Amino acid sequence: MSEQFDNTAGPLTTESGAPVANNNQSEAAGVGGPLLIQDQVLLEKLAHFNRERIPERVVHARGAGAYGTFTATADVSQYTRAAFLSSVGKETETFLRFSTVAGNLGSADAVRDPRGFALKFYTEEGNYDLVGNNTPVFFIRDAIKFPDFIHTQKRDPYTGSQEADNVWDFWGLSPESTHQVTWLFGDRGIPATLRHMNGYGSHTYQWVNEAGEQFWVKYHFKTDQGIKNLTSEEADVLAGTDPDSHQRDLREAIERGEFPSWTVQVQIMPAAEAANYRFNPFDLTKVWPHEDYPPIEIGKLELNRNPENIFAEVEQSIFSPAHFVPGIGPSPDKMLQGRLFAYGDAHRYRVGANADHLPVNRPHATEARNGGRDGFYYDGRHGGQKNYEPNSFGGPDQSEQPLWAPVQVGGATGAWETPKHSEDDDSVQAGNLYRLMSEDEKDRLIANLAGFISQVSRDDIAERAIANFAAADAGFGKRLTDAVSQLRK
Repeated sequence: MSEQFDNTAGPLTTESGAPVANNNQSEAAGVGGPLLIQDQVLLEKLAHFNRERIPERVVHARGAGAYGTFTATADVSQYTRAAFLSSVGKETETFLRFSTVAGNLGSADAVRDPRGFALKFYTEEGNYDLVGNNTPVFFIRDAIKFPDFIHTQKRDPYTGSQEADNVWDFWGLSPESTHQVTWLFGDRGIPATLRHMNGYGSHTYQWVNEAGEQFWVKYHFKTDQGIKNLTSEEADVLAGTDPDSHQRDLREAIERGEFPSWTVQVQIMPAAEAANYRFNPFDLTKVWPHEDYPPIEIGKLELNRNPENIFAEVEQSIFSPAHFVPGIGPSPDKMLQGRLFAYGDAHRYRVGANADHLPVNRPHATEARNGGRDGFYYDGRHGGQKNYEPNSFGGPDQSEQPLWAPVQVGGATGAWETPKHSEDDDSVQAGNLYRLMSEDEKDRLIANLAGFISQVSRDDIAERAIANFAAADAGFGKRLTDAVSQLRK
């Protein structure tokens, strides 16, 4: 949080602190005459007003956030040397930003879309950002396809609207999306509130302990409020009558003292088991079945404080999966690898090179010490300290201890496909998910998918999209074919 000040004390002033004599009438050349360029109060206000917005996020633009506390409830020191996970009962301040993915900043909350679940831990070893979603999987497995995927979700360059043709053409040509699409068009595709949904790290990450032993982990945040969702019909009404429904619900719940919480779990895989696991453990379109690696509880996350200023603390908050701490690191997940660059690059463009200096983004339990200086909004915090390393003037030194352990690699460079393991298939887990659903859930899934697929303009796009679901489960495909046919008559 920034330092608070009393905005009611003393006279109204300009940005430079001079008193404002008149904030209701501009200076003019006589009664009814044109305005004067010497009215610096007017010019200052208009110029600042024109610059009050920064570029919105290309994805995850629509967001809400809150501060909270993570409390460790299990000893996981055998798996990681991360200090904030070092002892039972240890508390760490956090900031969590929820978001929709495809919508613009002014879009409605109650829409069918994945939700971003971006969590910042203000640890004593630096900030750790866990940037996930409310789904355990994603539409694609390689970052090189991400811009193309998002273009299909955004406004068409000709029509200016989201087009069913674009969405289903891409999904139909990308069978790896079938698992996530089945999830998205099921009952959990539209959460009733931000408090009543799970969160997931989604990617696979590395944990390493003091002995240097490596483990692969997946994070799960299970809502303690219970899962609650909206039907498509309920969401259509709510989005039209209260587009801010999710943001308002979160803020008002915290104001009432009804602090939402999540039970934090991890799946842990010894690094040696990854090579022969039946699914590629680094494929973002796949889950690790719980019977293979049961989730274990490691903590509790509670949100208990609202931001004081949405722009300063939610809009300007930044999260990057490259923000690791000792004992936690990346995996060979190709989507994660791309995000390690893309998120930081987006923040430097959108907020600026000193975005990490803002109160919501800077470390709270330690301080940043490096040679980074200058640029827009630099506040001179380093004074006259030297801005290079090594130096003999008492500057900071490198730690000589990597945050994570090295991963063995080999082979020739090249544009390789993601390696397939024994049971890797783009349809198998989507089929498993469909077969887990009750008949009522299947009915709603079919109706949701058919309603959207039926909007495409070409039969081949619809047929290709349906074929992916038929590959997942023959009954799934048959029911979807019949439903779309009825709607396209």
